Amino acid sequence: MKETKNLEFKEIITNTFLKTVSAFANYSGGKIIFGITDDGKPAPISNLKQACLDIENTINDSISPQINFLIDSNTTDGTIILEIKEGPYKPYLYRSKAYKRNDTSTVEVDSQEFTRLVLQGKKINYESLSSENQKLSFSYFTKKCKEIMNIEKINIDILKTFSLFSEKNGYNKTAELLSDNNTFPGIDIAKFGENISLIKNRKTFEAISVLEQFEKSTNMFKDYYEYEEIIGSSRNLIQSIPEAAFREALANAIIHRIWDINSKIRIMMFDDKIQIISPGGLPSGISETEYLNGRISVLRNPILANVFFRLNIVEIFGTGILRIKELYKESIRKPVFEISDNTISITLPKFEKEIGFSKDDLIVYNSLSKTIEQSISEIVEKTPFGKSKTTEILNRLVEKGYACILGKGRGTKYLIKG
Repeated sequence: MKETKNLEFKEIITNTFLKTVSAFANYSGGKIIFGITDDGKPAPISNLKQACLDIENTINDSISPQINFLIDSNTTDGTIILEIKEGPYKPYLYRSKAYKRNDTSTVEVDSQEFTRLVLQGKKINYESLSSENQKLSFSYFTKKCKEIMNIEKINIDILKTFSLFSEKNGYNKTAELLSDNNTFPGIDIAKFGENISLIKNRKTFEAISVLEQFEKSTNMFKDYYEYEEIIGSSRNLIQSIPEAAFREALANAIIHRIWDINSKIRIMMFDDKIQIISPGGLPSGISETEYLNGRISVLRNPILANVFFRLNIVEIFGTGILRIKELYKESIRKPVFEISDNTISITLPKFEKEIGFSKDDLIVYNSLSKTIEQSISEIVEKTPFGKSKTTEILNRLVEKGYACILGKGRGTKYLIKG
């Protein structure tokens, strides 16, 4: 057993554990086990009953506001297990400071993160705060409302129905995001050549409505991943990457990102894939598994999400990831979702239909690239197989024409063909 982001070991009981109590209560909860060294070795606690009482009293006296926790002891191995629940009344302070977990360590939050915790504790979303700019125009938003909802003119009453304006606070942050004079960070797009050192085209969409940023980004997508195929007298639209998947991924990046940091949404376009990186990890209250399986939807920016929903940009809340997966149901290469504390990344590969691959063939095929040559050892690291089986599958893919070999001997590299 090792320490994790949600599990900490303490060999002895000192007040330093209170920082971790604050961190767990402020975020996703966790456990502290007393009587174990940092490297997982037993260090039994004596007088377990009194130690539990001391821990309980120390928490009640030192953490503000009061937290929800459970404490239990194990007489067999001399350990005490303290389980802290994430609380609703953030921030939870120890000596007037709030803490968070950074991998397996506990650190003090910065002023920006502290403000976020305060807003969470008050059940206030950042997007609903009053905008510093109260002289906003909405020509592009009006255009989209007319196209989709037959609304001829945007007035204060319409803005109120979208929760963009109130008599008390005026325009909120979401209204500014939708306005023509948007001052928030925008979208940075780069189209790469054979590698990331070769940039064929680069665009930055900012200082305009997020709706217009969305449309301009989609148009740039069409320039590179859509083309017409003429067969006889008919024209067929071909999409090397499903446009619906790109729109869903980009919409998710816009409506779920954190808006109070000066960081743009990044779109990296390659011949065989697109990667969309959104600032801000998962919102509080949802796990990575729940996010990827679409079991629960926690909206970081519900007002903005509602606007995108009413303008038919997104469908039912919380189904975006499932829709992307469904769009790739018949493809060999599948989307990749990567989640960290500070970003969410979605990679959409070129759509390639399954062609009688076995499950093992697909695993090895998906580890290959169309633009980066890889050695057998590099491929083995990405698969659950040993060198012999991986080599056998690679040779089979080469024989069937799905992969090619470059070089000889120790310099042998593999690449997806075509």
